[in-house]
Amino acid sequence: MKIAILTSGGDSAGMNAAVRSIVKCGILKGCEMWVVREGYSGLVLGNTPSGSSTAHLINAAALLEVQSDLASAHARHIIGIGGVGGGHEPDANLLANLRFGDGDLLRDGTSEYVGGRTLKGRYIVRVGWDDVRAWFSQGGTLIGTARSVAFRTIEGRTAAAHNLIKEGIDALVVCGGDGSLTGADVFRSEWPDIIKGLHERNEITSEQLAAHSHLKLVGLVGSIDNDMSLTDLTIGAPTALQRICEAIDNINSTAYSHSRAFVVEVMGRDCGWLALQAGIAGGADFIFIPERPPKTMPWEDNMCAQIRRHRELGKRKTIVIVAEGAHDRQLNPIRAEYIKDVLTDRLGLDTRVTTLGHTQRGGRPCAFDRILPTLQGVEAVEALMESEPGTPTYMIGMQENKITRVPLMDAVEMTRAVASAMKAHDFDKALELRGPEFKEVLQGFRDTASLVPEKYMVPENERIRVGIIHMGAPAGGMNAATRAAVRYCIKQGHTPLAIHNGFRGLLDDTVDELSWLGVDAWMARGGSELGTNRTLPSIDLGAVAAKFQQHAFDALLIIGGFEAFNALLLLDEGRKHYPAFHIPMVHLPATISNNVPMTEYSLGSDTSLNALVDACDAIKQSASASRDRVFVVETQGGRCGYIATMGALAVGASLVYTPEGGMDLDMLRRDVRFLKTRYALDVPGRSEGRLVIRSEAASQVYTTSVLTKMLGEEGGKLFDARSASLGHTLQGGIPSPMDRARAVRLSLRCMTFIEQHHARLLAQPPGKTRVAGPETAAVITIQASSIEWVPVQEMVQHADMANRRGKETWWAGARELVEQLAGKPQFLGGEKGELHASDFAKM
Repeated sequence: MKIAILTSGGDSAGMNAAVRSIVKCGILKGCEMWVVREGYSGLVLGNTPSGSSTAHLINAAALLEVQSDLASAHARHIIGIGGVGGGHEPDANLLANLRFGDGDLLRDGTSEYVGGRTLKGRYIVRVGWDDVRAWFSQGGTLIGTARSVAFRTIEGRTAAAHNLIKEGIDALVVCGGDGSLTGADVFRSEWPDIIKGLHERNEITSEQLAAHSHLKLVGLVGSIDNDMSLTDLTIGAPTALQRICEAIDNINSTAYSHSRAFVVEVMGRDCGWLALQAGIAGGADFIFIPERPPKTMPWEDNMCAQIRRHRELGKRKTIVIVAEGAHDRQLNPIRAEYIKDVLTDRLGLDTRVTTLGHTQRGGRPCAFDRILPTLQGVEAVEALMESEPGTPTYMIGMQENKITRVPLMDAVEMTRAVASAMKAHDFDKALELRGPEFKEVLQGFRDTASLVPEKYMVPENERIRVGIIHMGAPAGGMNAATRAAVRYCIKQGHTPLAIHNGFRGLLDDTVDELSWLGVDAWMARGGSELGTNRTLPSIDLGAVAAKFQQHAFDALLIIGGFEAFNALLLLDEGRKHYPAFHIPMVHLPATISNNVPMTEYSLGSDTSLNALVDACDAIKQSASASRDRVFVVETQGGRCGYIATMGALAVGASLVYTPEGGMDLDMLRRDVRFLKTRYALDVPGRSEGRLVIRSEAASQVYTTSVLTKMLGEEGGKLFDARSASLGHTLQGGIPSPMDRARAVRLSLRCMTFIEQHHARLLAQPPGKTRVAGPETAAVITIQASSIEWVPVQEMVQHADMANRRGKETWWAGARELVEQLAGKPQFLGGEKGELHASDFAKM
């Protein structure tokens, strides 16, 4: 099979990661891989006769160059019998598709080198394994994108089909928005008639007609707006959100300094996802999104009343976020400049407008926008391999924390139904079509952004004193979760009590009440504002119970990692002896290690992955500048290899070592052989710097120092080795927007859980000691698409208490994917294994 990839419509971060993944997976499946430059325009233009001739010469020369490198490696006994290869030859298919030499031209953004290779006249370009290296860290799309008027005509689509057939291509992957994907589906549906017409006009032969009777097609959604239905996230949306929140964080400091108001306009013509998530993660005062126009008219009165309450409380800054497609209930546009005038004229605020524009699209992809497109790329190739004439065109998406295939037009039709509902003024339907999580996040924004009069609070007898404590190592999102809990408590009339410095602080009576304004700036703060340590309540369980009574806790929210899980377990077991523990108690997992059993996600792990990606991008730049250097990068994570494994996938590491997989001599021998083979087959003088990721507890014997010295010694003249320990930098600085947004959502779920179980305790017969059941001491977990409550006693059965991690890990198979995308099995010439996204596509 010959597969071509094109990117169309607006660019988005992560498109290059998708192209890289598809190219590599296609080669592993035995396919020829091609890219189409400039989207559908390049497909219509195709290759000129001279361009095709040039391409054939270039491809032949590249193959001869690889064969020469292979012969040289044989002569130096690096590969093959008598060499380190142990008699195994690298995979012949991989060698035949190792490189075709145009990767540098595509990456550098130039169409030609002076006096050398050129891409002029060539829009459909064959690419190999090494041609897409180092694409991970590049924003936008290196193969170009363009909106094509010609492709919208039948003549243009006919030319596109002819160009594909001339190159023998029978499968196409399109990465773009709903318009681009709809065009692709139309192209596929017209394909039989188009090629029949080409044959009748003698433009293709009967053999070509028979060989290309069916166009295999699959779509990936590249859109920063996250506006496609039937997928939870689109390629580029997480990075765009990160750019927005970086800007808001910077604006916050100047707004506070001058006591100003800022109106920030973000992208989102028909979808308010960016504005909503930025409102949550950026701590905005008010937001405007297309799906939910202000109910109160005139909306200016409602906005000013809410912001006035904030200012009267003493708030020095005001942030209003407006989506570019925001409107009122009569579909009249709501413009940033008009909002500024309202705030200036009615409230007398010194107001500025910031329009972020295309800065939201650009820059390096965040960790999630590298991992998600990689996994979707694997699934896209599998879908093409299984495609039949009768199967629908599939869109690769993400649902239920898994990579999925859904019929493309079902997703497009549902997406367009949202716009139709808004045009019909049916905003409830539009919100419903966005899905339950969108509605929940919107309600979460209201719960944390607004102050309400006391008459709207719960009755006095239902109000709760909630203790909030941080445990274990600091993690991004801890403060965001605390802020959300405090804001919700105050909205309901409850009393939020901060327990500073963990259980040691509780015993020292460092407990105080938090205020609505006091936590205002906590959303973007890393670490732990309450202070945290690893001291468990077992230090003096009786004294801890006495403090519970002294401070009259009605509920406890524990935010932390494995220590927090242990602490909740001890408190639950302590109920046998101490009535003070018979209250609702919840654990919200927050740890960069992501080692809490039964949950697929812990607060802080996304921030940590982003910190690792930033560090490794810089390290890899240094390694590549040296041409022949391997960097061994040590990560944190304790006895859990999540950060090392997913980090290796996000940075394109060559090898990864984890506590779960361990390290031994046989493994190290194979890895040395792989690196030597890989460097021997690089273009002389143009070797890529490579990364080896090692979790800090992968082995007590083969430490980072030992591994680095061994690789340096064995590398000889091929490569040297250096090491870098990332240490506590992985705990991150400013939490990622995804950690912040998820912290708010989970924290509010915890507060609802506490209220429900407190009400049930109050309903028990008076005059008797209240008894809290085992279900009232629980951990909030993310399992597939749902949020599940797991009683702490039940969770023990799924925990490896000795190694402080879960017995089963959903991400374990990602290590195999790291090695496959590095080509380790193929370069060693041994067992290659099978590549399946479904094995490790939970996210």
